[in-house]
Amino acid sequence: MLSQKKRKLIEQGFGWTKVVRRMRQVMVRGLKRVDHLFVLTMAAYNLTRMRSLGQIRPKAA
Repeated sequence: MLSQKKRKLIEQGFGWTKVVRRMRQVMVRGLKRVDHLFVLTMAAYNLTRMRSLGQIRPKAA
């Protein structure tokens, strides 16, 4: 049960990269460049998640 919830969180990130950031087919060549692009894309995904998580949680006074 817990592993299915964690899997969903991980799959959401990869799905986001394929749909929003168009990582389904990369436009660069070479393993090093693809790795850099992937890390940059996942960092952008983490920032969007942090933004949405900050809006949900009430701020402590």
